[in-house]
Amino acid sequence: MEELTHIDARGRPKMVDVTGKPDTQREAVARGVVRMQASTLDLIKKGGMAKGDVLAVAQLAGIMATKETPHLIPLCHPVLIGDSKVEFSLDEASSAVEITATVKSIGKTGVEMEALTAVAVSALTIYDMCKAVDRGMRIENIRLARKSGGKSGVITLD
Repeated sequence: MEELTHIDARGRPKMVDVTGKPDTQREAVARGVVRMQASTLDLIKKGGMAKGDVLAVAQLAGIMATKETPHLIPLCHPVLIGDSKVEFSLDEASSAVEITATVKSIGKTGVEMEALTAVAVSALTIYDMCKAVDRGMRIENIRLARKSGGKSGVITLD
């Protein structure tokens, strides 16, 4: 069985030591979906939600979440974020907002958790801003789609 990287010999939590690793260019892409009623998606498109521009606020929330990841996820290294993008695609056929977050950095550790956090917080923001008109929304399929950098190179999952 492989050694657990976040547990020491006594079974106590520990941060992984990355000081000996070289800096490399890193990128991670994460995706997720918020499913809703067609009328809710229509309100988002038309800017008719009482709380304001849902996608603009969700985009800002996701970008901000990228930078807060080490405060939210135990033992996650703080990394210098070079770029963070959160983009939305409206899927009218399935009444959904598709979220894609891309995070870039140059450093000793990857930015997968930052990209995943950006998607999760963007989805939660959409939910929060629309819940008054649609309590049945579902946040689904948050996942890592691609990562690159470090010794594992490029990994495409989606």
